[in-house]
Parts: sequence; structure tokens; C-alpha cells
Amino acid sequence: MSDWRFAVAILVAGTVAMFADWFFGGVLFHSKYLAHPEIWRNIGKHPEENRAIAWSVVLGYVTCGAFVFVCRIFAVHGFAHSLELAALIWLVAPLPLLISNALFIKMHPLTVVAHSLGWLTKLLIAGAAVGWLVA
Repeated sequence: MSDWRFAVAILVAGTVAMFADWFFGGVLFHSKYLAHPEIWRNIGKHPEENRAIAWSVVLGYVTCGAFVFVCRIFAVHGFAHSLELAALIWLVAPLPLLISNALFIKMHPLTVVAHSLGWLTKLLIAGAAVGWLVA
């Protein structure tokens, strides 16, 4: 993969994933966050909480960049293989972590579903970017 395709894949995936994170983390089942409001930040009231949002966006780009880099290292090309890798990574890391956290942290089950779907979507977006931009 050429360096410019590598960079474009990261930028495209990170940007699209940012909007997916907004939807799955902030819009879908939004009212369910109120089931346990004591565990969530009140965004906008303090500058450090706005910094948390900014760092979350940066980490989304890091996630997409790491995925693209893994595809480059292991010579994963095409939609089928990159989407398969995305689904397997989701099953290995974010899904078990979110479920385990939900067993010990007060979270509404639909919030866990939303966050799990958000992670799957983010990884599939990165996989699609690799499949689209990597020849």
C-alpha cells in the first residue's frame, strides 16, 4: 500500500467513524444513560470534560490508524478480508471488554448494546476504508 493511500484510509475511516461514535455513543438509546446518571460526565459544564470528547475523537483516529497499519503489516487486502478481520477484532477485544465492564459497572443493557454496535461499526468502517483504498 502506498503511503498516501495509507494516510487517506486513516483520515477517511477516522472521520466517518467519528460520526458513527457520535450516533452510537450519544444518540442511540440516549435516554438509557439516565438510568445511572452518576457514572456519566456532564459534557459542556467543565473544560476538562470537553477535553475528554476531544481525546475520544483522537483515539478514534488512532484506532482506525492501527487497524489500517495491521492490514498493511499482515497484507490484508480487499473488502472481504478486511471486514472479516474487523469482525474478528471486535469479537476479541471491544465486545468482551464492554460486556465484562457492564457486569461490574452500572450500565443500562441498551447502552452496552449501543457501545458494542459502535465499536463494530468503527472497525467495519476501517475495514471498508482498507478494502476501498488498498489495491
